[in-house]
Amino acid sequence: MRFGFILLPHFTLTAFSGMLDVLRLAGDEGDHSRPVRCAWQVVDETLAPVRSSSGIQVVPSEVLGDPARFDYVVVVGGLLQRPPVSAGMLEFIREAACKDVRLVGLCTGVFTLMQAGVLDQHRICVSWFHYWDFLEHFPCVDPAQVIADRLYVFDRRRITCSGGRASIDVAAEILRRHIDQSIVQKALRILQVEDGGRASAAQPLPPGIQPTTHPAVRRAVLLMEQHVGRALSLDELAGKLGISVRHLERLFKESTGQGPQAYARGMRLRLAAWMLTHTKKTIAAIASECGFSDASHLGREFRATFGMPPSAWRGRAQLPDTLLSPSDPVSDYISEVFPGRSEFF
Repeated sequence: MRFGFILLPHFTLTAFSGMLDVLRLAGDEGDHSRPVRCAWQVVDETLAPVRSSSGIQVVPSEVLGDPARFDYVVVVGGLLQRPPVSAGMLEFIREAACKDVRLVGLCTGVFTLMQAGVLDQHRICVSWFHYWDFLEHFPCVDPAQVIADRLYVFDRRRITCSGGRASIDVAAEILRRHIDQSIVQKALRILQVEDGGRASAAQPLPPGIQPTTHPAVRRAVLLMEQHVGRALSLDELAGKLGISVRHLERLFKESTGQGPQAYARGMRLRLAAWMLTHTKKTIAAIASECGFSDASHLGREFRATFGMPPSAWRGRAQLPDTLLSPSDPVSDYISEVFPGRSEFF
């Protein structure tokens, strides 16, 4: 099997090295780390070094050329803030698609595949952290096709992955389709990975959900976050998870102490509180983005939960910290609602 790696500027080393190590260890019958079953090259328009997000540089081994010499072309992304992808690189990806080369997008490499126009009519896996960025970059994409609650998605000749450690799972799943399962398992054991083959596993969650929470609940929370502007019905949510509504409600009650609809309502209200504090959007705009019918609807729900209307919350949030009581609801919620996600707004 022949793999061509495209490393985008500021790519993530973990995504690149994780996949490459599985190919290396599973590709050789011994422990010599030789490319026997698998071969790989890093390709680019020039042989100039490509800098990763950590500053480590990798020198391409070949120029782009004919993509048909590869069975898989893997685009490895990282930081979104990077130079634009060149027209030549996008054309290479399109040519690979036309020649039936399998295309893999790791981390934000998925954005580049989408930009090249090779993901039409395919399900697309992105990191929950970049879900809203993806929809903003590509407003014409069907949100139902964007998956941010799983580690990776195989859809015909397109493979998309949330990035990070999940690239190991993607490499293992690719190899299982070509070589003996025991060889793949050996490679995973050498890498100290015991749970390979996690196609249905949920992505790691933002703070607030315990690691012991049932996987179906964890995936449900991710789906709720993705659809925060339009609350999913219980039937829709259970259908996406492949379980019954009754089973979903029981799991939520056991894991969170409340039903899924109440949990989703709390999530939307906490996001509204965060936006009132950290953005200058109107209350009506915030209500719409957080899944409330109008500003009045948000106002009623907000007052019932936080004891004050949205306008008062926004006003008090502007007070100096020294004037806020430690038990004040503004102090309690400002620091914990959707931490580290200001770039979405």
